[in-house]
Order: sequence, then structure tokens, then C-alpha cells
Amino acid sequence: MLGLALSTLPTIAEARAATATRARPALARNAAAMRALTQRLPRTAVTKVDCAHVPGICEVQAGANLFYIDPSARYLIVGRIYDMETHQDLTAARLLAINPDMLVGAAASAKAQETESAGLAPSHPQSAVASAPAQKVSLASLPANGAIEWGSGNASAPNVTVFSDFHCGYCRALHQTLKAMGAHVTERPISILGTRAISEAVICAEDKATAVERAYGDQDVAKHACDTSGLDANEAFARAHGFTGTPVLVREDGAVLLGFRPREFLESWLKGGA
Repeated sequence: MLGLALSTLPTIAEARAATATRARPALARNAAAMRALTQRLPRTAVTKVDCAHVPGICEVQAGANLFYIDPSARYLIVGRIYDMETHQDLTAARLLAINPDMLVGAAASAKAQETESAGLAPSHPQSAVASAPAQKVSLASLPANGAIEWGSGNASAPNVTVFSDFHCGYCRALHQTLKAMGAHVTERPISILGTRAISEAVICAEDKATAVERAYGDQDVAKHACDTSGLDANEAFARAHGFTGTPVLVREDGAVLLGFRPREFLESWLKGGA
């Protein structure tokens, strides 16, 4: 029996060595993609890159957020990955694995509206947020140069501040909904997926409201130099209060709402409803 047990040791060792050998190319691909991505998006805090999960695509984890790149990090893919054979939403599964306590209600409520225009699910899983964000905040410390005011000028219109990312599909849906509601919006961009350059172009635009429309419409916004320290303040505020996803809405009384909601809910919430 001892001889039999000893005779299996080389086989086990060989198996372990083979596994390690197979793992090396995958680790090398992940490391190469990470280096390339860091150069492309130096402001994005990437925690993990996995180029083996979906063939031909590298999955990128940035805190509680998930997006995709090609192995060279030239192309950034903002959206969800679906397995057409198994009919599984791979992005949703991975987001739940990353953070089992994440808020997924916003994804469900946004689905109907965005599927009408896109034919699939929302373009950005950013309504998934960290498990312990602030429930009430004061915006008094934030500077005016980090905000874009747009929407209704009517004194009776509902007022709301929105922390957003111009590549966020839920932010785009929220933008259209608030516009249809006739709300007055103070938009404070934060860069989740390397959108700092777009945010700077919007903040520095002569007509900021029009620039917001162009940014959400994936249209170019003319670039001008200006003081963009307000964007730094927005991002620092978001980090300090646990806002790791977008959109985040803040009511006039400081109450915080995470993620997209349908119009009926927003109308009630902005009036002080739950």
C-alpha cells in the first residue's frame, strides 16, 4: 500500500505542474491587459482583469462595477454579456458574485424602458452599488463649478441633484425621464469608466445644458480649457459617501436614491415619498 501511495506522487506533482503551466499564459494575458488599461484609464481604480471568463474579451472589475475591454484595451465595452446558448445574463451573474448584497431593483425597473430602444438590456450595469452608501448627505461643501444646471426654470418644479456618468445607460434613461417630468436638475458628473475627458468638455462648454444632451447622445462636445477642480470635488464626495455606481440622486432634503427608477416612483420620491 505504501509503495502504491508513493507511486502516485509523481503523477500528482506532474498534474500540478501542468495546471501551473496552463495558468501562466492566462495570468500573462491578464497582466498585459491590466497594464494597457491602466495607461488608457489612469483615473479608474481597477481591482481585477480576467481575460479567460468570456472568450476574446477581458472582464474588468472596478470596485462594484463591471465592464469589458479587448485584450489590447483599445476598445471599451459598456454593457452586458449574454450567453445566447444558455440564455444567461453573464454580467448580472458576475455582479451578484462580486457583491451579493448589491441593489438589483434598479436594473429590473430600468429594463422595460431601455429594451424598447436598445432591443436588449440596459447598456450599463452601473446601478449596482456598494452595500453601505450614505442614505442622507449635505451637498453644501460642493463647489458650483462641478455642476451643470439644466431643466425647468419654474419655481414649482421638483429639484434634484444627480451624480452621473455620461457612459451610463441608466443615467441616460434617468436624464430622459427627468426631462419629461419637467424637473430642475443639478448634474454632477463623476468618472466611473474613463469619462473624465467628456465630463471636462461638458463642464467647460459655453452652453452646458446643450453639452449634456450631446454627451448623452454620444456626440462630440467641443473641448475648451477651464477650471475642472469641481469634478475632483464631485469624485471625492462620491468616494467619501460610498457612491461607487451611477446614477445617484439626492433630494433637496439630502435623501439619497441609488439607481434608476421609473417616472411614477421618482415623482412620489421627489415630493418626499419613500
